[in-house]
Amino acid sequence: MVFILSSKDELVALFKNQIKIEQTIVDSVKEGLTEIKNPAVKGVLNGISLDSLKHAQMYSSAITLLTSVPQALTEGNLDKQKELVKKHIQLEVKVIHKLREIIPSVENEKVKLLLNAILEDEKRHHELLRKVLNILIKGETITDKDWWDVMWENVPFHGTPGG
Repeated sequence: MVFILSSKDELVALFKNQIKIEQTIVDSVKEGLTEIKNPAVKGVLNGISLDSLKHAQMYSSAITLLTSVPQALTEGNLDKQKELVKKHIQLEVKVIHKLREIIPSVENEKVKLLLNAILEDEKRHHELLRKVLNILIKGETITDKDWWDVMWENVPFHGTPGG
């Protein structure tokens, strides 16, 4: 079945519903974790709960992107965000390399399962961070040059006598 949304309002409504579903997952896991003693099961379920919380925040961000005009980033703000994202990309690379190095030597299949799940998450995080750096941040930047261009573009002599 193909689900086609014909309007922005339908998409926003869908995202609001998804937020409720993700919150239900978070609440259910939180309630269920009190009974669980197995550390692997508890860790996986808690991780899923955190992913659901993250998904709810991402749906909320998508709603904001669809319903409001994004505020442009100043050059200084952009630089801070770029550095933060770059730092996390580097950290993800280190974790990915370390996991790839140690997983083959792990004999316990349950531990290996958990480490492979972490590795897959880290690879997804890495790719998402690269996209954030390359698409989202760059698309909303206003540099000092842009501000000066806006300020001076309609001034006949650009601040000097006669041009």
